Amino acid sequence: MTTANDNIGSRLRSAREARGISLRKVAQEVGVSASMLSQVETGKSQPSVATLYSLANVLAISVDQLLGLEPEPPSVETRTARLDLQRGAENPAIEMENGVRWERLAMGQRGPADALLVTYQPGASSSVEGKLMRHAGQEYAYLLSGEITLQIDFEEHVLRAGDSVHFDSSRPHMFSNRGSDPATGVWFVVGRRDQATQKIERNVPPPRAVRSAVEVLHRLDSFD
Repeated sequence: MTTANDNIGSRLRSAREARGISLRKVAQEVGVSASMLSQVETGKSQPSVATLYSLANVLAISVDQLLGLEPEPPSVETRTARLDLQRGAENPAIEMENGVRWERLAMGQRGPADALLVTYQPGASSSVEGKLMRHAGQEYAYLLSGEITLQIDFEEHVLRAGDSVHFDSSRPHMFSNRGSDPATGVWFVVGRRDQATQKIERNVPPPRAVRSAVEVLHRLDSFD
């Protein structure tokens, strides 16, 4: 199984320096601390799913580029006749620190959609920082097993095996597994590449109020 965790930091730093943007400026745009982003660039920490998308949008590159999974574009002759067959054991994968695993599925070279097999371990969420995320594109998801909660705008929806959902990814949202079993599903994000150069607002905090002092401490810890 190919893993893409290694060298995310160096690719991030190279993309940032190529655009002449300071580390502090990128951190401000993404909504994380400069020290946290520095740890990501030096390989001491891995970004959350939400932060990864935000970094890609701020730097105007694809997530595949950031993960080192961007293939060379096919020639015009082979583009229409191409068959993309990918065995399960060959899925490029990345494991996030917060218990989320992405496996990139066959989707063509520079195709219109990001196709992903995503697994959320119990307690995992798409944002370590506990913030809702926004990014370009339309999001489609089908849950294969387990149970996952989608928080979008001011609403929460529980998805169970067999349930599917579609929404505009520019709406503030976050997935979290509040159950005791892993949750696995197939995700497609369509149109994100077409809008990659558009500036997406940074992560916004969840609309619900903090319920206890313990939550306050956990929230503070998340800001590094």
